[in-house]
Amino acid sequence: MSHSAQEPIDRIDERGAAASALACLDRCLPLLGSPPDGLLRPLWHCVAEGGADWTDRLAGVRARVADAADAGAGQGPAAAGPAGAVVRDMLAGAPSGWEGAALRAWAGVCAAAALDVHERLGGGPLADGEERRQAQILDFLADAPAAAAGLRPVLEVSAEGRRVLRAVVSRRGRGA
Repeated sequence: MSHSAQEPIDRIDERGAAASALACLDRCLPLLGSPPDGLLRPLWHCVAEGGADWTDRLAGVRARVADAADAGAGQGPAAAGPAGAVVRDMLAGAPSGWEGAALRAWAGVCAAAALDVHERLGGGPLADGEERRQAQILDFLADAPAAAAGLRPVLEVSAEGRRVLRAVVSRRGRGA
């Protein structure tokens, strides 16, 4: 993670930290191969609801990611290899409790992991795009509440990044 991302992460509340981490995780989902649509939806709803049932929803999403990773293992090197493990590690690092400092630490770890993956997969332009998306999301989260309606721009930026990474992973898979 760049130093420019750590300061805004330190200033956001629990909802913002969880949203920031989830957005990084969301953008990296293509590394699992073809994860099911809405894989992270229970956690996004939890963020919108201020952490309601975080522990249970997190456990459910972890189980679904493990299943998606197992199903994607035959879909090429990204799903089975170290790149796919990054997603599982990011999710494994999520705090089981809804507490600001732990969520901010997780957001920092996820931001660094997402940036590292983008750097390794495409270098300059891909990493620059990821850093720009992180900054956009953090700026938005600092200025707006992360309630359900307020998450829409975060989800839109994240979806854009997910499409970009999906294209890169697909291109690499065809070239391997």
